[in-house]
Amino acid sequence: MVNKLYVGNLPYNCSDAELANHFSQQGNVQNAQIITDRETGRSKGFGFVEMSTDDEAQRAVAELNGKPFMGRPLTVNEAKPREEGAPRGPRDSYGSRDSRGPRDSRGPRDSRGPRR
Repeated sequence: MVNKLYVGNLPYNCSDAELANHFSQQGNVQNAQIITDRETGRSKGFGFVEMSTDDEAQRAVAELNGKPFMGRPLTVNEAKPREEGAPRGPRDSYGSRDSRGPRDSRGPRDSRGPRR
């Protein structure tokens, strides 16, 4: 097991320090980071915690997964490495956030049928 953990279902008002403090009960926390939206700076509701050893990480998964933290049950498991070159986020091959293809200047699509 790797000593970096994924932590999901975090309360949106949780800070990095509160997350680190909660996990410090299971061992030495090297780093705790809540992921935030680039544009708004608000929490995305998940983060990562890096423990000092694999044993501490395993203990944190066993003790904290599914247990309540600030009113929400946490999801705690081994962090998967991010794949190189893989797209990040819900974007299509054109770089837009929807899957309707490239945008054109003829206006938005609607349910009335094809454009004229």
